[in-house]
Amino acid sequence: MPVRLIFSCHCAPGPTRPCSTACCTSSSRKVIIDEDFIRERTVGWEEARALAEQYPPERVARVCGLRPEAIVEAARLYGQARAALIYTARGLEHQSKGVDNGLAAINLALATGNFGRPGAGYSTLTGQGNGQGGREVGQKATQLPGCREIEDPEDRAYICSVWGIREEELPHAGYPATLMIPAMLRKEIRACLLICSNPLVSLPDLHTAERAFRGLDFFVVIDPFLSETAELADVVLPGSLWAEEEGTTTSLEGRVMKYNQAVDPPAGRQDWQTICELARRLGKGQYFAYGSSRDIFDELRLCTRGARSDYWGITYEKIEAQGGVFWPCPSEEHPGTPRLYEERFGFPDGRARFHAVPYIPPAEEPDETYPFVLTTGRVIYHYLSGNQTRRIPFLREMAPYPWVELHEQVFWAPARADPQLRGAHRG
Repeated sequence: MPVRLIFSCHCAPGPTRPCSTACCTSSSRKVIIDEDFIRERTVGWEEARALAEQYPPERVARVCGLRPEAIVEAARLYGQARAALIYTARGLEHQSKGVDNGLAAINLALATGNFGRPGAGYSTLTGQGNGQGGREVGQKATQLPGCREIEDPEDRAYICSVWGIREEELPHAGYPATLMIPAMLRKEIRACLLICSNPLVSLPDLHTAERAFRGLDFFVVIDPFLSETAELADVVLPGSLWAEEEGTTTSLEGRVMKYNQAVDPPAGRQDWQTICELARRLGKGQYFAYGSSRDIFDELRLCTRGARSDYWGITYEKIEAQGGVFWPCPSEEHPGTPRLYEERFGFPDGRARFHAVPYIPPAEEPDETYPFVLTTGRVIYHYLSGNQTRRIPFLREMAPYPWVELHEQVFWAPARADPQLRGAHRG
């Protein structure tokens, strides 16, 4: 299918949400919203619409650095499309109001009926190849497998029954990654097992992060390569790469795919085997009595049975036969669910929720002393912190070190105008 770029509209860094809200306002004024969809399948439209009316394109244009006509045109193109997809990436989410930004985009898709049909929807572009699959196994400190909630009594009871433990043995919600470093500094976290992550490159305040890891009583890293973070560890255990393992990965569309082991890991042990051996030495081996990665996947199927991301009907053989299986898949006879929300949304009444999200400015904005905005980006030649790609000569040659890009007017004008001017609040 040929893809054609028909419109490009770039906001200034930061104020994404008011632009989405203004598009919703413009869509309302152009009468291109889907009244039937809103009436039959949603809740909360009137409140969201009333708030959106407070953000006409003229007002939002001043905040976003756009022409009002551009916002109106974007709304017209989106609202009049037979089907439209909204994809968002880290720039929209990694802000102090990232959740509200996402809700504003969902409001726009709901207002135009762009859910539950071919070519329509809203999705986030994950930063890692299996970012979606990681959420489904419960990698976050507030989750259990299947997108279950760790504080939900029914979810806790079910998972405990699968794992054969008492409810009081299952921890409650822990710290997200962003709060673990402060917790280490407060000595609330005294030991850490880190797997295939390199925060001493990826975190913004490296000096604070280094102090936190050095202050741990015991620090273990599992990684295929000796990263900058691994150099601080008390113990480093060899990790395995994806080509050295067998397992599944999930695309952003919810398609579960299988990858097969191509080579043996140099250390002779895969990550799951290392974890199982650690559990055995800590006296909990009975809960990690797996003989293969298939055993782990079969337990995941049981853990997710009846949950939002239901893997119960997904098997290795079915994945191979169908070229991937979309969750939820509640039985082995079920073909999978390629498209969510065709008939109902994930609420008891089956209706989606609008959210009235007012615009709140960024926590820090440019001022006379700090007139610039510092924003980060990714380098095409390197993956995440570059712990793997920086070891490949060609990629290292193309991007050997990080750099800062400045427009020449930004570089020269402040120094001539006022030598006391500083750059950005955080840089």
